[in-house]
Amino acid sequence: MVTIESVRALEILDSRGCPTLKVRVVASDGSIGEASVPSGASTGAHEALELRDEDPKRYFGKGVLKALSHVNGPLCQLLKGKDLLDQRGIDFLMIQADGTANKSKWGANAILGVSLAAVRAASASQNLPLYRYLGGPFAKQLPCPMMNILNGGAHADNLLDFQEFLIRPIGAPNFKEALRFGVEVFWTLKKLLKAKGYSTAVGDEGGFAPSISSNEEALDLLSLAIEKAGFRPKEQISIALDPAASEFYNPVEKNYVEKKRQGAHKPFASRTALEQIAYMKQLVERYPIDSIEDGLDQNDWEGWQVWTKQMGSSLQIVGDDIFVTNPQYLQRGIDEKVANAILIKVNQIGTLTETLETIALAKSQGFKTIISHRSGETEDSFIADLCVATSAGQIKTGSLSRSERICKYNRLLEIEAELYPN
Repeated sequence: MVTIESVRALEILDSRGCPTLKVRVVASDGSIGEASVPSGASTGAHEALELRDEDPKRYFGKGVLKALSHVNGPLCQLLKGKDLLDQRGIDFLMIQADGTANKSKWGANAILGVSLAAVRAASASQNLPLYRYLGGPFAKQLPCPMMNILNGGAHADNLLDFQEFLIRPIGAPNFKEALRFGVEVFWTLKKLLKAKGYSTAVGDEGGFAPSISSNEEALDLLSLAIEKAGFRPKEQISIALDPAASEFYNPVEKNYVEKKRQGAHKPFASRTALEQIAYMKQLVERYPIDSIEDGLDQNDWEGWQVWTKQMGSSLQIVGDDIFVTNPQYLQRGIDEKVANAILIKVNQIGTLTETLETIALAKSQGFKTIISHRSGETEDSFIADLCVATSAGQIKTGSLSRSERICKYNRLLEIEAELYPN
């Protein structure tokens, strides 16, 4: 039996320069696995807890030395000598030792770092690539990328309340060509922005963050970029949206308010749930949009039911903040006929085992699955292997710039070359 020999953590920086953890697991046969933990800016209320030090004298309270000490101390002692290949056993030992519903004792960042590093060490021990170790011999499906090439909301300092404007190269024959489609649209969009005098600086996820002041202008630019790059909208490349509506929802008034435009003393919209649904329907009719994520607030379950009933047969309706990669919330969505797709983020739930259980539940009920990064990322490409291992079919890992995004795309190119060498 190959066992866990040691578990150690290091405080590193993510793509926003914010502290996070890198964990190393060393096995009794000398195999090593490492994993870095991502962090979100627009987070769901029910996510597992990312433990921060709250010490204002160090990284303005954002340090992760407490979580680091939990990895190096109690979690290392808990797992030392345990079977490296028993991923479920490893994860549930940590869950039970933590004993809280949201992993707040040890920190989901500590537990997740160990969970992912352990499976990396296990795949190295078996001399298998991670996607093959996790997915077996039938893990061969490369995903359609969802590329966030215009940033707004919490990811950019502009007047867009909708957070992400994405392209989906749905008509590409393979992943390599899908990536090329996306890059050419991204470059074309840059030229269009320059021609209009807009900044081509990028936001947290590598997409452009110009001073666009309306969703319609952003969608007009995106549609034009697709056409100017030589592609057919909705046939070769479609558009996806992530409004991240919880960020601009007023729970007291129960309406959706464009807060960023309001702060700039410009005309702004205030919509009820039904008006927000009608607005999204209008955008879908006008633009080549086939997927919308978090179009309503994470706690607006009644609104989600209406939205799904009205648009679910013709639109991919993706739940992120409402499900937070948690089988409990996903099951409620299934029971109440909410959404038809789920975004999967490993740090929302905090272990690999629970992530895989959520994916399995989604697939058993006909939900589409999208493996996703976070806005605060690292150079770790784990989710690329996870996407292929689970045959998720879709991946969301940012735009076509910034190395913490590109490394996931490059890893998928490597996997594709291994699976389909010709």
